Amino acid sequence: MKSALRSTLLVIACLGLATYTLADEPSRPECIAPAAPGGGFDLTCKLAQSALLDSNKISRPMRVTYMPGGIGAVAYNSVVAQRASEGGTITAFSSGSLLNLAQGKFGRFDESAVKWLAAVGSSYGAIAVRADSEFKTLDDLIAAMKKDPSKVVIGSAGTVGSQDWMQTALVARTAGIDPRDLRYVAMEGGGELATSLLGGHIHVASTDISDSVPHIESGGIRILAVLSDERLPGDAVAHIPTAKEQGYDVSWPVIRGFYMGPDVSDEDYAWWKGTFEEILASEQYATLREQRELFPFSMTGDELDTYVKQRVAEYKQLASEFGLTQ
Repeated sequence: MKSALRSTLLVIACLGLATYTLADEPSRPECIAPAAPGGGFDLTCKLAQSALLDSNKISRPMRVTYMPGGIGAVAYNSVVAQRASEGGTITAFSSGSLLNLAQGKFGRFDESAVKWLAAVGSSYGAIAVRADSEFKTLDDLIAAMKKDPSKVVIGSAGTVGSQDWMQTALVARTAGIDPRDLRYVAMEGGGELATSLLGGHIHVASTDISDSVPHIESGGIRILAVLSDERLPGDAVAHIPTAKEQGYDVSWPVIRGFYMGPDVSDEDYAWWKGTFEEILASEQYATLREQRELFPFSMTGDELDTYVKQRVAEYKQLASEFGLTQ
């Protein structure tokens, strides 16, 4: 009798614990990718989607919602103004988002308008061409741009001043070319950029190495330079030369992570922060990150908030040098 009673009490206690755990889990987890499918924001959301499910932190797959517009501006404004307290919603950001914030491209909201949650990895800028391009090296491309910059069509995710624009602008400036003379075509996200390059609508794509790996492996595109300090590890990218080793002293790291709305409760924010801290420290997550050609960069909470604000300040200075400040 006593044994049966103890068993019953144990079951009740376990049910109570399970209810508590489920109550802490977001009921409708969602990741907003601020661009069309196929680019870096999509990759970032799907990395979190896999990591959360594989680690049993959520009991249902996290929904990925695409919200293109202004390379993050539409999503940022929507989260701050209309979805500020949604405790189950995280939104992807990158260094490009911070660069746009530095230039005031997100409207009336600045870098203090959201709760910065977690940085989950990093990548690097890359200069890409089609596999059959006449440009075999970065020197070939620079020579063509010096001869007649109007004949080299460069695709970038975003308009003048965007992250992709800045990458080629820095390379051009290092080579003695006025970035204002370059011919750009603005696009919405890495997916559209890759499609345009593969379709022959542009000659060069200023892009991200993580976005590019599937196309490198399929043989569709070739990377002229990766904007890292040293060559990157991994079978798909180890052979790619850096811009620096080719004589162009440019490096552009791209961090990837998430923010939440400004009015999200402390309890909901703490759940996400603690969850990401556990995930980021696991070997299982390291494998998932490497599969997406991202490199280690982990930061959460106040530390990330400080980092973001420092980077925005640095980007404001860089934007001023290029005459991009509003």
